[in-house]
Amino acid sequence: MISIRIPKELKEKLEELDVNVSEVVREFLKEYVEEIELRGLEEKLRRLRLHLSGKIDPATVARLVREDRVRK
Repeated sequence: MISIRIPKELKEKLEELDVNVSEVVREFLKEYVEEIELRGLEEKLRRLRLHLSGKIDPATVARLVREDRVRK
């Protein structure tokens, strides 16, 4: 469970707009975590490219990354 404080005016606007705050926050956090994980994968891929530099076909690397994403 997460608890946050927001300004009263914002709370009132969210209620007026019938916003499901829990759902919005849940979805935002899910996407945020996915973005952070993707950045980590991009950094690993960058380091792998430097290490292999020309030893492997870029199309193969792209295919492997796509396959890894599908598995998750």
